[in-house]
Amino acid sequence: MNNDVERMFEKSGAVLKGHFLLASGRHSPVYWEKFQVLQFPEYTMALCSMFARFFRKYNVQLVAGPTTGGVILAFETARQLAVRGIFAEKPVPVSSTGQALSKAEGDSSGGRVFRRGFSISPGERVLIVDDILTTGSSVREVVDAVTAKKGLVVGIGVLVDRSETPVDFGVPLFSCLRSLTPTYDPENCPLCAQNVPLVKPGSS
Repeated sequence: MNNDVERMFEKSGAVLKGHFLLASGRHSPVYWEKFQVLQFPEYTMALCSMFARFFRKYNVQLVAGPTTGGVILAFETARQLAVRGIFAEKPVPVSSTGQALSKAEGDSSGGRVFRRGFSISPGERVLIVDDILTTGSSVREVVDAVTAKKGLVVGIGVLVDRSETPVDFGVPLFSCLRSLTPTYDPENCPLCAQNVPLVKPGSS
């Protein structure tokens, strides 16, 4: 199965090599551009079916993901499980007069929230899905958003687990592909030392 997943990423051109700034702030010689895979419905359906098969026994009542890739993954996984699919996004900074601020004007680092009227009932069993796991920060933000509404996180599914050390969320973690990919602190990055141009390929 891992070979099938790798083929999907490689065939779609999703595995990039170079010097990349990850969403976690760390640097890496490899970047997984999930949207190259998610642009193909057949690949998205196949990957989400892996989530659905693994977590079906957990009596999932709701699927949630972080923007942006998690929107697609939550929808398709929820469709296959015949439940709702929602997403958590960065809060919109607001001025003292109640006006929305731009990212440049406000701090958008305050975790994630469910907007657009999305609701979670107390005790509702929630599966969280995301694209690439490196440090787990975006997943933890969704976990916090779910628990803030008294939902119950029953599992986490990711397309690729590229963490160098296992991340423990306290619930079952399933990855379609486990790929040990090195990442570096910016201060200790050998690619920076070699003056390899740094690229920021994606955004949240």
